[in-house]
Order: sequence, then C-alpha cells, then structure tokens
Amino acid sequence: MDFSTSSRLLSCPKIPNSVHHYSTTNYFLLCPKLKTPKANNYIILEGRHNSLLSSCKASVIQCSDSVDKCCNVTPLLSANRRLRKPDPVGKIYNSADVCTFTETASKSASHVTEDRIGVLLLNLGGPDTLNDVQPFLYNLFADPDIIRLPRLFRFLQRPLAQLISVLRAPKSKEGYASIGGGSPLRKITDEQADALKMALEAKDVPANVYVAMRYWHPFTEEAVQQIKRDKITKLVVLPLYPQYSISTTGSSIRVLQSLFREDMHLSGIPVAVIQSWYQREGYIKSMADLIEKELQHFPIPEEAMIFFSAHGVPVSYIKNAGDPYKDQMEECISLIMQELKSRGTNNVHTLAYQSRVGPVEWLKPYTDKVLVELGQQGVKSLLAVPISFVSEHIETLEEIDMEYKELAIESGIENWGRVPALNCTSSFITDLADAVIEALPSAVSMSSTSTSGDNENDHVFEYAIKMLFGSVLAFFLLLSPKMKSAFRNRL
Repeated sequence: MDFSTSSRLLSCPKIPNSVHHYSTTNYFLLCPKLKTPKANNYIILEGRHNSLLSSCKASVIQCSDSVDKCCNVTPLLSANRRLRKPDPVGKIYNSADVCTFTETASKSASHVTEDRIGVLLLNLGGPDTLNDVQPFLYNLFADPDIIRLPRLFRFLQRPLAQLISVLRAPKSKEGYASIGGGSPLRKITDEQADALKMALEAKDVPANVYVAMRYWHPFTEEAVQQIKRDKITKLVVLPLYPQYSISTTGSSIRVLQSLFREDMHLSGIPVAVIQSWYQREGYIKSMADLIEKELQHFPIPEEAMIFFSAHGVPVSYIKNAGDPYKDQMEECISLIMQELKSRGTNNVHTLAYQSRVGPVEWLKPYTDKVLVELGQQGVKSLLAVPISFVSEHIETLEEIDMEYKELAIESGIENWGRVPALNCTSSFITDLADAVIEALPSAVSMSSTSTSGDNENDHVFEYAIKMLFGSVLAFFLLLSPKMKSAFRNRL
C-alpha cells in the first residue's frame, strides 16, 4: 500500500466479536463499529471516496471499546487509485491490541520484504498444439462453472463435456491453425509474469511470480506445488481478468481454495485475492492510451466509432447466479470513455458481446449482429476494442481480426482497426505491481475463510448411482450419429 502522506500512531484497543465482510480496495480506515470474530483484532475498511476529493492525509484514529462511539476517521488514500462513489468494503487484519503504521510507504513496504512473497497469475490457458485442442476443450466444458448443470444432473458433466469437445474440436482446430497452430496465451502470460516480477523488484518488493492456467498447462495444481516447494510465506492471487465472473476468476479461485484446504501446509499460508481490478486508474489509462493511438490511423479519427467487444457469458449467470460481470463491464467502459473525454476524445462508442456457445441465451447485443447493423446504419469507420482480454489469444487473433473484420467489411464498414491487447504494456504492468503491493496487507489463510462445499460424492452408494447413469448416457451418446461422425473425422 502506498501511504504517500504522513501517518501517525493508530491506537486500537480490544474490539468485540462478530464482523461484516465486504470486498475490493481503494482507501483505508479504522472504525470499531464493525466487530471482528476474534479478540485483539482490528478491521480495516476499504472503499471508494467522492471523486471531488483529490488528496487526503492520515489522521490520528482513536478506537473505543464502545460500539456506540465511532473513531475520528480520515481515509488513507493510495495515491495511484481513482476516487469513486462510496462503496464500502472490508477485510480483517490480525493484530495485537496496539497497531502502528510507519511514517512512510517505504517503511511500510519493509515489513513485506520479511516474507517470501509469491504472486499467482490466473488465466484461462490454451492448447499449445493442434493435438491439444480436444483435451483442452474437454477440460473447459467439464468445469461446472462453465456448463452449470442442476445438482441432480451433475453426474452428466463429464459425458457432456466429452460430447461437446469431440464435436467442436474440428472447427476449433481450424481456428488455432489459422493463428499458427496453437494459442500464444502461455507465452504471453509467462512474459507478463517476468515483467511483473521486475516491476515489483523495482519497487523493493521481491517476489516469485507464478502462472496458473485453468484448462491447460501449467495447471493450477502445478503452480501450487511449485509455490509449496519454494516455501512461499505470503501469496497474492491476481487473475488476469479485469472484470470478475464466476466462469473465469470464480472458477479458478474455487479450484485454488480446494487445493489449499486439502494441504495442511498450504492452508496456513496467508493469501490475498484480487477479485477484480477493472476500475484501477493504471488500467483505465493504459486502455485509453491504446485507443488514442489506434484512432490516429483512421482518415478522420473523430468519426471512427469505438466498438468495445467483450467476451460474453450466459444470461443465467447474471440473473440466477448474481454474476457481477455485466455491471462491471459497463462501468469499466464508462470509466475508459470518461478518461478519453478528459483528453478531448469524444468519439461515439458501443458495447457488444462475442464468443457465445450453445443454444442458451448469452449477454446481448451480440458482436456479429451489431456489426451488420452498424454497416446498415452507414457507419464507415470502426475501431474494435477487445475489452475483456489483456493478452492476445484466439478470440482476438482469429475471432476479431479475421471473422469479425471480414463480416464488418461485408456489411459496408470501410475503415477497420483493432486495439491490441495490453500484453506487457509498461504502464499496465506497473499498475498490476501496485495492485499486488496494496493487496499484501490483506492476506489471510484460506483455512480461516468459509466456503460451501459440495458433498455429493461423500456417499459410496450415491456415487455409484451417478457413475452408472453417467456410463449409460455416455454409451448412448457414443452411439449417436453425430458422435460417430465426429470420431470418424478424427481417425
């Protein structure tokens, strides 16, 4: 955390039990009205402040045992964060009865260096070769956070994943073949990890940076074992998805929690999870920089429409599971456009969602449909912005650069451009390093958090019944004409 202004002793007597939990980051304050589950703890609230404020200094905060009194609070603002509307969040920090903050950020960071710091980058993963495509797709569709079956039918997950992966593999192979025979995602993510390690070292926070892919190598399990071998004592989990979704960040964290709780050593390691970071000033400005640069390639830059294309999710995720992805995406785009307008760029913009799969309803409007409509409306210049991707992969290199570009030109759009993914853009990597440093003080062991476990397979009889029905279903699927044809095409 960057406490760039002076701060003084924060006296924190014993605070009563029980607690309210929230989530995210921006400014930090102390208040005894929120109670902690253990004695001798204090709670740091994190939240966002009115955008009219531009700076803030830390004040002396005296906490009282009485919940009827609230301490005098002045937010401790991180200098590199955007100030926004109030949205309180909180995390528990273990402490003795008296806690102190040092006078400078450098002294605060010195406590960090005593630990063996690890940073775990989470990403989707992608097939390295064409032979990896079908097993990669199987891993993807076998994830219950990707295909969300009712609990009663979850025993069908693997047979269904096998069917879908076999049927989709031929077309997917064509896509990967068109971009070189495999996904560049692992290479780029490794480069981002190296760049982040260097950025943290430049800020006097040495750390090991690991890559955990959800559906292909290096799998989360591989990264976690390396973290254990390296004897990491504090870990920050950083998903490379700016916006949170249960199908991306949520799925990876669920696996990570399971791995840590099953290992006695890992369960005691303090972990901080950055669930989303779409609102960070460094990210917003980095995106605005790229958009500004690409607009200059158009004959008349101010006439080009900025076309944000985000990866879609099924509508049921939003309506039934409370996924915040859509709201975060819309807010993210609003922040980027505000930044562009502050620089004098006032181009019109729109948002659409790409990469839908299957017969269910996905977030609308759909990218391919909107491109046709824009051409019919007479739009001649279009700048595509892959907003939910921070690395180049098949959705940018093949779906946007090839399929959507061709569709746009066929629809009457004459001037086409595309903003590159952030990849290792220096301002972006620097902001990720800042996010890691800010998150470090919030690390707590995963064994101290709760999760709703799924105990479906705890009973042998129930498990046997599921295997029986799954086997029968798989047998009939394998006999289906489409499956037979798919297998024949693979042989």
